[in-house]
Amino acid sequence: MTQGQNPSSEAAMTESRTRPGDKSASIRFYAELNDFLSPERRFTDIEHHFYVPGGVKDVIESMGVPHTEVDLIVANGESVDFSYPVNDGDRISVYPVFESVDISPVIRLRPRPLRTTRFVADANLGALARYLRLMGFDVLYDAGYRDRQLVEVSLADRRCILTRDVGVLKRGAVTHGYFVRAVDPKMQAAEVVARFDLTGDIEPFTRCANCNGVLVPTGSSDTRCADCGQLYWKGSHHDRILAVVDEITNAAAP
Repeated sequence: MTQGQNPSSEAAMTESRTRPGDKSASIRFYAELNDFLSPERRFTDIEHHFYVPGGVKDVIESMGVPHTEVDLIVANGESVDFSYPVNDGDRISVYPVFESVDISPVIRLRPRPLRTTRFVADANLGALARYLRLMGFDVLYDAGYRDRQLVEVSLADRRCILTRDVGVLKRGAVTHGYFVRAVDPKMQAAEVVARFDLTGDIEPFTRCANCNGVLVPTGSSDTRCADCGQLYWKGSHHDRILAVVDEITNAAAP
């Protein structure tokens, strides 16, 4: 304390710095959004204290939930967008992405859903990219991708980012992204198939596992990648790949 300072004034200043805020709102996260919260905050109402109203997007991400994982926000019974200012007494519900369900009658938080689902995987998900390609899904992957490049590819080609880095999904420019929870690559593939409701879209041997190019017939029962020229034929590996696809598909079933 400096000379001449009133002790009671110092105590008041300390109290003002430590008080949580004179306004509050109640926020609740649903379904898998709770994966990003600390245990004591999951599946319950969270009291958010503040002095000055802030945008709901910033509030959501301050709690650890990337905005790309959110598809619907309801404030006091009405759908709102990310710019909504959180006000004193608000009751806010936050719901996960509904890629497999059409909720167009209410406000969505991104330009439009990815009805043709295409992905770009981050540098740590090479095995996942390969499994998804074996199942016929369009997945760009490069071990040299930096975060900025992931975002650029996602926006330019309307691809959903697959990542295990929450920080990537919190970048403001990202519109479609998914945080992969599983660690094992096969379980990651099953998780993505289940999350985006892709079971009916599985088409083995239509994409090159190495480069993501489209496989085209060669005139026999073989196929060749239109991009890299890799030849695929029905050898013993054919049945092994089908077995892997079946394993992933079964794991993705409800």
